[in-house]
Amino acid sequence: MAAEAARRYELVVARYILGPWAPSLIEAGHLTKGDRVLDLACGTGVVTRIAASRVGSTGRVIGMDLNPAMIDVARALPAPAGATIEWMEGNALAIPLPDRTLDAVLSQQGLQFFPDRPLALTQMRRLLDHGGRLALSVWSSTGHYNRAVGKALSRISGDDTAARFLASRNAPGRDELERLMDASGFSDVRLSIARLEIHLPALDRFVLEHLSATPVAPAIAALDARSRDHLGSSVVRELEHFADGDGVTYPEETFLVTARVP
Repeated sequence: MAAEAARRYELVVARYILGPWAPSLIEAGHLTKGDRVLDLACGTGVVTRIAASRVGSTGRVIGMDLNPAMIDVARALPAPAGATIEWMEGNALAIPLPDRTLDAVLSQQGLQFFPDRPLALTQMRRLLDHGGRLALSVWSSTGHYNRAVGKALSRISGDDTAARFLASRNAPGRDELERLMDASGFSDVRLSIARLEIHLPALDRFVLEHLSATPVAPAIAALDARSRDHLGSSVVRELEHFADGDGVTYPEETFLVTARVP
């Protein structure tokens, strides 16, 4: 992701789409003062910063992401009170940390992007000390908003652009998650559904701001002004039944997976 897209990601995606879910992931991880924590696929650090506040000055928090532009934005944001955060560029399939040195691993909407999910889970388990906790989330469906945007993109920019935009929702379902966790060596595995009402501001502007913060930004920039306007208006029409005066509010769901190391 380009540097400008990463900056926009923090302003749009982290704030409106992922930020509302961060507290529930922190709660699922049962973080306490002094914990040593890794936020894997941290993006611009919305979960990482809450974790640092939760574990306090005696804790340790690492935010790691494959994308250097995301880490650059995360580093530039004001540090929260609490643990000092170590920002790290790294690959979930070869995490550059020693065995059994963490109390918790968190990952918000990261698992679906890992090319080898069993290996990524093995890496997470390797890092956790005895009694360590894993908490991760993956989307349980395409969702109302993403479905509407994907439909508009397919019609206006093409199926390839739509598929790239929807990649974040190409997540493992319940059966696959259960198989992955069964094979990973974790214990006390629990899978639940978390639900929220998500509010987005005026969609005619928000859709284009959101797309500019994703890997499809170049494809959207290549469209003429009329086509870009049509993207926003198409999504507005598709979601008009969720209108709430200054935008839309719609129900959203995600899987929450928690587990422990014996």
